[in-house]
Amino acid sequence: MLDLIQTILATLVTLGILVTIHEWGHFWVARRCGVKVLRFSVGFGKPLYSWIDRQGTEYAIAAIPLGGYVRMLDEREGDVPASERHAAFNNKPLWQRMAIVVAGPLVNLLFAVLVYWLIFLVGVSAVKPVIGDVVPGSPAQVAGVEAGYQVMAVNQRPTGSWEEINLQLASWIGEDARISLDLQHYEREERRSMQVDLRQWSVDLESQSPLNAFGIIPWRPALPPVIGQLLADGRAKAGGLASGDRVLSINGEPTPGWSVLVSLVQKNPGKPLRFEVERSGQRIELMVTPARRSAPDGVELGYIGAGVQPVDWPQDMKHVRQFGVFEGFTAALAKTGQMITLTLDSIWKMIEGVISVKNLSGPITIAKVAGASAASGVEAFAGFLAYLSISLGVLNLLPIPMLDGGHLLYYLVEAVRGKPVAEEVQLWGLKIGMAILFSLMAVAIFNDVARL
Repeated sequence: MLDLIQTILATLVTLGILVTIHEWGHFWVARRCGVKVLRFSVGFGKPLYSWIDRQGTEYAIAAIPLGGYVRMLDEREGDVPASERHAAFNNKPLWQRMAIVVAGPLVNLLFAVLVYWLIFLVGVSAVKPVIGDVVPGSPAQVAGVEAGYQVMAVNQRPTGSWEEINLQLASWIGEDARISLDLQHYEREERRSMQVDLRQWSVDLESQSPLNAFGIIPWRPALPPVIGQLLADGRAKAGGLASGDRVLSINGEPTPGWSVLVSLVQKNPGKPLRFEVERSGQRIELMVTPARRSAPDGVELGYIGAGVQPVDWPQDMKHVRQFGVFEGFTAALAKTGQMITLTLDSIWKMIEGVISVKNLSGPITIAKVAGASAASGVEAFAGFLAYLSISLGVLNLLPIPMLDGGHLLYYLVEAVRGKPVAEEVQLWGLKIGMAILFSLMAVAIFNDVARL
């Protein structure tokens, strides 16, 4: 229940912040251009709370927190008194109308720069990207990548964390190319550089990260077979297992590590298993029957609702990357630019069919990620907020009628033709834009539900 409340609150905070700053961009520029703003709403539907300022603008918080809008005085939407026609949006010069439209997405991108800047000033916690194992037959293994090396750069771009490596690899999905890897052995002074052929590289983003598909398994500290968290309604708790129990064997087979324990449980769905555990210096036996669940490939696996007890990472494997004021701002600009490029590249590859539309995510996935990032700490939540702000800014600039980019497209056509786009054409464009957006939203929600 607490997890659900945290997820709901994190989602509301995330959407509230991003929608507010987006609409504030439109609002702020509209006011500077002399346009009368009638309503500034966060959310859609009936206002739950509202107030009016001295300039006659109504500020509202509405019931459906999935967006927002700024309603401006406009002769195309109703009668405007002659005394106020100078303050109507449609009567403003073309460049002012374009500035008002582009302001919302632009503020989202600037907000991402600000968030990344603050993150870099405070310091970014990261685990050194040391290779733990390499998947046989993978592009990494074919190129000669070995365990024990730290990835220093991908295609001459320095990489200080697994996240940076994943982002680098993601930009090469579907490309018929070779990329370079710069490696340094973690325990001795030995450097290697190699070329990795991506022509046969296949990535299913639904079930694996680019790093997994590439064939690199990150180094992790050994996990002892000690029970950590237990689901209240899980089979482990029902069978008598308790947090802190060290599992010595299952059906007589020794469990030297957590991975062996997981493997034995997964291989025996619905079958009673005899757990020998050590608890407070004593050995006891318990019977636990794993529940059944289906993997994405249809194979039935067992699970008992138990997590591993966390272990501490070696201090020399962790580092904090902290930047100065100017260096941090430059890094924030670079990070935002990288994420913009990656977002546009992913959209294009989805259109080409290189990336499946199954990777589209909707409000359910956003809620889950918002809740998980909030639970992981301020740094993780801030990073997610910046990424989502970039996505919102980029998507709103796409030339699709109904989005800011669609309006901007009409104004660019008006600039070339010297007169506005015909109302009939704009109406048809609106219908097409609505059809595209609602179709994409339907696919995204379907994917969300399927992932559940």
